[in-house]
Amino acid sequence: MCGIAGFIDFNGASSEQDLEDMTHALEHRGPDGFGTFIQGTSEYKIGFGHRRLAILELSELGKQPMSWNQYTIVFNGEIYNFSEIKNELEKLGHSFLAESDTEMILHAYAEWGEKCLDRFIGMFSFVIYDSKSEEVFIARDRAGVKPLFIYEKNGLFLFASELKAFHQHADFEKKISTQAVQAYLQYGSVPTPHCIFENCSKLEPGHYIKTSLKDFKTDSTPYWNVYDYYNKPKLVISPEDAKQETERILKSACEYRMVADVPVGVFLSGGYDSTCVTALLQKDRTEALRTFTISVPDIGLNEAPYAKEIAERLQTNHTETECTAQDAIDLIAQLPYFYDEPFADSSTIPTTLVSKIAKQDVTVALSADGGDEVFAGYNRYELILKYVEKLNKIPGFARKSMAGVMDLVSANSIPVLKNKYNFAQRYEKTKSILRNTSDQNIMLSVSQLFTEDQINSLCTKRFEKLSTYFDSKELKNYSPLAFAQAMDYQTYLLDDILQKVDRASMSVSLESREPLLDHRLIEYVAQLPDELKFRNGSKKWLLKEIVHDYIPKSVMDRPKMGFAIPIESWLKNELRDLLETYLCEDKINETGFFNWKEIEKLKSGFLAGRKEFGVKIWYLLSYLMWFEKWGK
Repeated sequence: MCGIAGFIDFNGASSEQDLEDMTHALEHRGPDGFGTFIQGTSEYKIGFGHRRLAILELSELGKQPMSWNQYTIVFNGEIYNFSEIKNELEKLGHSFLAESDTEMILHAYAEWGEKCLDRFIGMFSFVIYDSKSEEVFIARDRAGVKPLFIYEKNGLFLFASELKAFHQHADFEKKISTQAVQAYLQYGSVPTPHCIFENCSKLEPGHYIKTSLKDFKTDSTPYWNVYDYYNKPKLVISPEDAKQETERILKSACEYRMVADVPVGVFLSGGYDSTCVTALLQKDRTEALRTFTISVPDIGLNEAPYAKEIAERLQTNHTETECTAQDAIDLIAQLPYFYDEPFADSSTIPTTLVSKIAKQDVTVALSADGGDEVFAGYNRYELILKYVEKLNKIPGFARKSMAGVMDLVSANSIPVLKNKYNFAQRYEKTKSILRNTSDQNIMLSVSQLFTEDQINSLCTKRFEKLSTYFDSKELKNYSPLAFAQAMDYQTYLLDDILQKVDRASMSVSLESREPLLDHRLIEYVAQLPDELKFRNGSKKWLLKEIVHDYIPKSVMDRPKMGFAIPIESWLKNELRDLLETYLCEDKINETGFFNWKEIEKLKSGFLAGRKEFGVKIWYLLSYLMWFEKWGK
């Protein structure tokens, strides 16, 4: 895992200092080494920069940028099956200097061109320069685990693992996109392929760019799409056969992600996903796995007792660390630096904390993200399957009337329910679903915070919708569950979960690996019938059946605990000064985007007891803190 940056300058104005400054901005992603490559012709100058976090081939033979024959590469990520591909290439006449997946990519690209991507099992973003053909090849992994930002204007093309590298180039022009700000208010992040700055974008997952430097174009080409597997006919298979094949793929995915020349650990929360990863890996090992759990008991985030029991049953070498609310709050001031595009998921805080703890003992940690999307674990899936059909039996005018009544009643005034986890936000989303029960609106409702009408009130410019994966029409003959899962895989997983984990882990130079996002797993599970995912009222049924072979159901069966923090309470108490500092008329007007009178109403309502406004205040505060750091 590393940080990459570079330029292709058709004006020839970019300097070695520009390249070094861009690359050093990513030092936290790779503190173990630094390298650059610059080459120029009469028509262009090209520069690659790399910050190294040494995981495989720790010697200088693993250093980047790496060149072989006419090819030069900068690469961020891991190709887990590189040894098998390397062996295949050796049989075809290739010879290698070291045990490096970077070196393998160069040879694979020379042998198969863009088709090499079909062989890779891994997470990656990389750029290859072919000096002989004067072509550039840029690729990103299927799920989008590894980021890649792009900037293009006036003959200057920049790329980097994080946006902050662009700010270091003398000719980078930052202009905030109004549409991107509005999309951020909807989703809490800027949806792929868009970016907060104009002339910037994100390379989409499962896409590559192959272009000639003589006729440079940045149109991307898809090589993999999760919808293709949801569109295939469902497999006719017994539950037992499906379970065995799923476990086989899971075992392979987990084992691949243990390959490293540095210490490896596992994040263990005690939930089904992380327990599955830990159990499959510990089963045939004599040496105990390193597992890590964090708890913040004074804010109710305490999964440690569950994780401890699982660790004892599986006999792992377990580390349990307790943090205080103040430890978590102290991180907030650092968030705008590492999340250099506006990002509002407050679970970045505990994710960064657990990464920081793990980094004390390991350089690589396996995380179990993706389990809810792949195996159908979110509560909204239960909502779709159990309640939407019933809601549709209620006349539309009656549903809309119910939503209207809810507008008049604060979530914080409802006895008992007001104290339930995340009830205020669920209350808001329920109102939207009552007004429109289509599959698309349900997914939009559960995914967005501010509605279009609310954004029009808050912003000085009229709402302009960005095209996103929510608009995709690629699914054919889908079930409501398949629609929701595929949509989450392309939106929430990509733009929230994976961005959160990448920045949190990289902030402390820790490589996070995601076995449940092995593409072979989603390709198979997407073709399984819905009843193997949601069965007899049980979400994530197939994965649970696998886990129960290792840990008794009586131990695992408990309510799902979210990895969340009490942001509403903090904003009224510990973070009140921060709220007052940023949510004031001067700061709001400085952005040029927001209507202070409307934000003042929102702020006053929240401080007067409208708990459901808390996350909206956090979205605004997060944006204003980002703007202070990067937007001016």
